[in-house]
Amino acid sequence: MPKEGSAKLAVYAALAGNVAVAVTKFGAAVLSGSSAMLSEAIHSTVDSGNQALMLLGMHKAARPADELHPFGHGQEVYFWSFIVAMLIFGIGACVSVWEGVEQVLHPVPAQNVWISYGVLALAFVFEGTSLYFGAREFRRQTRPRGRWLRAARRTKDPIAMTAVFEDSAAVAGVVIAALGVMLDHLFGWPVMEGVASLLIGLLLGVTALFLARESRSLLLGESVAPEVRQDIARLVRADSRVVRLDRILTLHLGPAYVLVALTLDFHDRLGDEAVEAGTREIARRIRAAHEEVGTVLFEPRDKPSGAASAA
Repeated sequence: MPKEGSAKLAVYAALAGNVAVAVTKFGAAVLSGSSAMLSEAIHSTVDSGNQALMLLGMHKAARPADELHPFGHGQEVYFWSFIVAMLIFGIGACVSVWEGVEQVLHPVPAQNVWISYGVLALAFVFEGTSLYFGAREFRRQTRPRGRWLRAARRTKDPIAMTAVFEDSAAVAGVVIAALGVMLDHLFGWPVMEGVASLLIGLLLGVTALFLARESRSLLLGESVAPEVRQDIARLVRADSRVVRLDRILTLHLGPAYVLVALTLDFHDRLGDEAVEAGTREIARRIRAAHEEVGTVLFEPRDKPSGAASAA
């Protein structure tokens, strides 16, 4: 199955699971009166909405290029990822903190706690399974070698990054909610459910700010990884027609579309046809080695600026 199809299938599966978990959590929150359970229900609802927005972003990004958007619509994914981060903060984090403050100031003991335990156990299984598959896909794409945070900062695919961080926050949130319910149940400390809600809100806030920061950076325009840039330079310098490579500029216009601009010198003895053939061959080699490269622009140093040619 193509990479995009696999990603969509994973998002659809996570969406269906989160909707079911959210409905169950709301039911348990009503029956038990648990503040921590209500925060978790809100968390799952926000996650469901976020996954729907990510699917919308993937659909819009898949549209072909047109006259107004000649390089395609790949950056739609970056935009909707930023919106997702804002929703996590604006709805998930803020509402959880508000609910936690209310429970701390006016603690109410939870009822029917075994319902909460059962729902949280099921949620842990579902969220943990989703995290496992999401992390496996993220590892396949980025090969983090144990440095997950660094890999998240370097990835150009916000779908995989958002999924992993959302699922990680979901699993941690379930554990925090379970601890709050347990402390209320075993020791009669209803205030701890409020504390659990505050911690869930803090967790969501930190997650949202990280995702917003990374999505903003992608929207502003990020270059390829240093090793990819170095390999492009190697491919260009390997061409015997090139005298000097002056500059390489790269820009991600989507998770799978890169614009490359090269400023270089060809041998003076080459005619226009030979230079044109050289640009075509260099562009072909770059695309063959890096399938994400879409457009390659050339600007010979001995030509006036703005006399760029595309291959």
